[in-house]
Amino acid sequence: MPIQIDNLTLQEHIADDAEFIPLLSQEEEEELLNTETPEVLSLLPLRNTVLFPGVVIPITAGREKSVKLLQQAYKKKELIGVVSQKDLELDEPSMEDLSRIGTVARIHKMIKLPDGNITVIMQGLSRFEVKNFVADEPYFMAEVIKLQEKKPRKNDKEYNAIIDSVKDIAMDIIKNNPMIPTEASFAINTIESPSFLVNFVSSNLDIAVEQKQQLLEENDMKLRATETLKLLHVEFQKLQLKNDIQSKTRSEMDQQQREYFLNQQLRQIQEELGGVSQEQEIAELEKRAKDMKWESETAEHFQKELKRLTRLNPQMPEFSIQRNYLEFMLDLPWNEFGGGKIDIAKAEKVLNRDHYGLKKVKERILEYLAVLKLRDDMKSPILCLYGPPGVGKTSLGKSIAEALGRSYQRMSLGGLHDESEIRGHRKTYVGAMPGRVLQNIKKAKSANPVFVLDEIDKLGRSNHGDPTSALLEVLDPEQNNAFYDNYLEMGFDLSRVLFIATANNISNIPAPLRDRMEMIQVNGYTLEEKTQIAKKFLLPKQLAEHGLKKNDLNLTAAQIAFVIDGYTRESGVRTLEKRIAQLVRNVAKDIAMEHEVDAKMPREKIEKILGVPRESEKYEQLNVAGVATGLAYTAVGGDILYIESILSPGKSALSMTGNLGEVMKESAKIALEYIKANHERFDIPLDLVKESNVHIHVPEGAVPKDGPSAGITMLTSLVSTFTQRKVKKNLAMTGELTLRGKVLPVGGIKEKILAAKRAGIKEIILSRDNEKDVNEIEEEYLKGLKFHYVETSAQVLDLALDSKA
Repeated sequence: MPIQIDNLTLQEHIADDAEFIPLLSQEEEEELLNTETPEVLSLLPLRNTVLFPGVVIPITAGREKSVKLLQQAYKKKELIGVVSQKDLELDEPSMEDLSRIGTVARIHKMIKLPDGNITVIMQGLSRFEVKNFVADEPYFMAEVIKLQEKKPRKNDKEYNAIIDSVKDIAMDIIKNNPMIPTEASFAINTIESPSFLVNFVSSNLDIAVEQKQQLLEENDMKLRATETLKLLHVEFQKLQLKNDIQSKTRSEMDQQQREYFLNQQLRQIQEELGGVSQEQEIAELEKRAKDMKWESETAEHFQKELKRLTRLNPQMPEFSIQRNYLEFMLDLPWNEFGGGKIDIAKAEKVLNRDHYGLKKVKERILEYLAVLKLRDDMKSPILCLYGPPGVGKTSLGKSIAEALGRSYQRMSLGGLHDESEIRGHRKTYVGAMPGRVLQNIKKAKSANPVFVLDEIDKLGRSNHGDPTSALLEVLDPEQNNAFYDNYLEMGFDLSRVLFIATANNISNIPAPLRDRMEMIQVNGYTLEEKTQIAKKFLLPKQLAEHGLKKNDLNLTAAQIAFVIDGYTRESGVRTLEKRIAQLVRNVAKDIAMEHEVDAKMPREKIEKILGVPRESEKYEQLNVAGVATGLAYTAVGGDILYIESILSPGKSALSMTGNLGEVMKESAKIALEYIKANHERFDIPLDLVKESNVHIHVPEGAVPKDGPSAGITMLTSLVSTFTQRKVKKNLAMTGELTLRGKVLPVGGIKEKILAAKRAGIKEIILSRDNEKDVNEIEEEYLKGLKFHYVETSAQVLDLALDSKA
């Protein structure tokens, strides 16, 4: 069986005194091509290679016909014809299975092998074509015709460029293929003949026998060179791709081995330095898990995640992510509860100690604590303390935590607009963290802390989700026993947490969220309450914070009242505390500079430090028709406002100024339309109404104003303008007006009454339905005020307007 053997790797089989030279000069090639070809040639079939002119190849023969032919030809020094088989699988080919074009060959050497086969070294001389077969025994013989090759001219630039490219690419293949010995590059460089170079490269190309046969059959040497160049390009591309794949595979293996050795060295270094190895970290986690008081489902989940950690490479980012997750699970207070039995008397004492006034609020809080005490297994209520800023809503939560002996946690929700701040991120994300709810629970180290959700009315909404919707689960007693955090990926029981939300404006809280909370209103303080708070709490606190003694500054009740009236405008005491801090800092400066200090700070000194006092809230006695005094409820508490109206010639047009909201504008329209419909009752000529434009203005135009509570005030102002009957002195009013003339109740009564009292108002007109709100206010706050409860607009006008114009 003939097989091809690489002629560049057979040096050990060839004797030193070999009689052939494998590489040719152009003259030697011409001599070979001009060798006389017999008319009849013995044919040697090859089934896995093609012999080209000038090329020397070794052939191992095993078939009986082939052995006989080679022995006789070598013995008689005869030329033979070498042809390729069409079907490579045939062991005994017929004449039809042989190619018609082959190469005349001369046998240079014969080597007998121990197994009976023979190996011959032969060289191609010229090409021939089979004319017809004359015998097939003892081997194939045929009449042949010698073929002449068409060679380009010596000065053919294109052909020379092709030859140069063939040589360059062949050199690149030898350089990049480790299977080809480096001596091959020497062989390529020493070939002088362009045609022999093409034949030599074609013979050694790693291509199919059919492709080699096609190259041999090409008479035009330029075309054969071009086709050889194409095949070389393909061969080189395959080699590059193969080398790239091997390089990548080898580099990956090298990197893995490098990391393995580095990890081993790192582990040894950690042990030498007393550090913790991966096994020790996992063992520590398992030890902590045994002491946890969690349910079987939680324990099973932890063990599953721990097994996953053991399979991770410590140098991979996923390892630290998984370890942080397991440590977070262990840090959570599963079934760990703080505080003992609830002591209602102690709770009342703590609330009274920390907060002055707020009697109704304290009673409501103590009621909830009493129920918690009687039913220890009861789920904690969710309270919402709402009211103006600075009245002590947040500090009430801290006092409740102290009264219960529980941990206190506060979470500010102001401006929060990302749902993941509540629910957390999935731990697969880079930089993932649990939600702030569970982070605070972890910080509390207790599963039943007092948890203050501050400024719940200031939650935002964005394309990152709606945090108010996420809070629905947190604040629902029916759902929060299995609160799902995206980072934790399992439920955590929040039902024992006492949530206390705080808000300024409950209208900004979505109805579903508001429905889940027990609303407790925290009203503003009266002047007397503020005075006591400043004397008992704020002044001692500021003295301590500024490093002063109690006797360094002693403010009397009258001085504190002066500061409240002249320098604050609020329902709470936040601004008041800042003003007291200014006074304390001034005293601290004098003491530090060793100046003489008067502990009883005179009023003139207070004015010098705080500036000129403001008197804007005092009632102004305007002896003019068309001006009525109303009561408003703002974000900073109650306030008085003046509503002015005036007529001008026109066609009954209504215009409004003063930064009014839509609801307030509607109240003005209702008042005007009510007057038009009932002009006879008010003794207002219809022509006057039709031929007059009405303008309503509410001073302090920079301040936004809205709400229905100015309805009766606008009606009073307009009727006063049309009739020129003045509004009675020291009288204010608040109430919503309907088109039928009914007076409806409004909110914020306590704050409005306190504002009226601060302004020096003596009489107040309210809806009959607001009488119950007034009855809930302590008597001491109502001294000096007279209340008129009305049901209709006619009653309002009878009380508010003078009888004469």
